[in-house]
Amino acid sequence: MGLANSVQTLHNGVKIPSVGLGVYKIEGNGVYDAVKSAIDLGYRHIDTASFYENEEGVGRAVKDSGVEREELFITTKVWNDQQGYENTMEAFDLSLNKLGLDYVDLYLVHWPVPGKYKETWKALEDIYRSGKAKAIGVSNFLPHHLEDLLKSAEIKPMANQIELHPQLSQLETREYCKKHDIIVEAWAPLGKASYFDHPVLQQLSEKHGKTPAQIIVRWDYQHGIVTIPKSTKAERQKENADIFDFELSGEDMELIDGMNEDKRIGAHPDKFNY
Repeated sequence: MGLANSVQTLHNGVKIPSVGLGVYKIEGNGVYDAVKSAIDLGYRHIDTASFYENEEGVGRAVKDSGVEREELFITTKVWNDQQGYENTMEAFDLSLNKLGLDYVDLYLVHWPVPGKYKETWKALEDIYRSGKAKAIGVSNFLPHHLEDLLKSAEIKPMANQIELHPQLSQLETREYCKKHDIIVEAWAPLGKASYFDHPVLQQLSEKHGKTPAQIIVRWDYQHGIVTIPKSTKAERQKENADIFDFELSGEDMELIDGMNEDKRIGAHPDKFNY
């Protein structure tokens, strides 16, 4: 098992690589270089968004990578001020154009904008039916948002990308998603490296001869969570993906589970400044 062939299966049968590269706010040539080096290292999953303002760089790196398009898994997202049916259809075309692609593998509603996300979802369903997105999903949706969406959705979201790391384990949302066959993806999976000195991570790092980042990515992987750590440096990208040659025990997993403090780095979806 390795980076390229470690996948989860979305409920429509599409395979999503378990570990990908997040490119949040990596600008200019930086994103081109980051994506290019990640693909060279064996990454096949790249996660961007219109809000990141770097879709062109991602698209150029994908084109120049020499890897067949169907081997890659590219995600982008519709931002809050682009939501609503017509706006979303336009935003999607714009993203596709910037990426220089015929289709994306996953298109997400970036945040549950009150009064808008259901209409936005209808646009995603039509984009999915057109074949221009192989899968569709949401991001930053809590169980009550999903519950509301599922009342009117004709197609169930295939993924929910949420802030998730050991100090914000999001158990309730994960359990809801599992029950409804929605894959969970973690953004900021390493907690922005802000607590790598935590005793549990230090202890397990020493035990397995792995870095705190590798311990966390492996924890995600063993929980069936797709993870997209961000890094612009090739050596960090390599480190983040080098998690297939060891296993955390049940006791190890419980220790990391026990680190949860419901501590967010980003905004709470119900308190976001929409």
